[in-house]
Amino acid sequence: MSAVFKERLSGKLQPTIGGSVYVDPATLEWRPSQFPKIQMKVLYRNDESGEMTVLLKWEPGAVLPFHKHPEIEQSWVLEGSFSDHDGICRAGQFVWRQPGSLHETRSDEGCTILAIYRKPNVFFNAAGFEAEKN
Repeated sequence: MSAVFKERLSGKLQPTIGGSVYVDPATLEWRPSQFPKIQMKVLYRNDESGEMTVLLKWEPGAVLPFHKHPEIEQSWVLEGSFSDHDGICRAGQFVWRQPGSLHETRSDEGCTILAIYRKPNVFFNAAGFEAEKN
């Protein structure tokens, strides 16, 4: 039996105080993204690594312009639907994008999605979803 496992069984481990960060999305304001008709609530962000978990609210007719995924992107549709050239993802469904993949995404009816990024999307003139700060 490994030493770590023995220590765990002996009850010597203690929880890390402050190791869990609880976020209540209902208390966060929807903020504009850099794209028309798409708003966001950032749930987690690590600027150093580029990771981000975000709620995205797309109005009907919103289009996310052609972009590249430098790493895997994972999206779970909570309401509505969004689509690309490969198909459509509806409420309760999940889609993930291959690293290096290219596409444009749209939502004809509007949607709310939970998106998880390891690195920001790369667009023609920008990266990520943040609106430019003045």
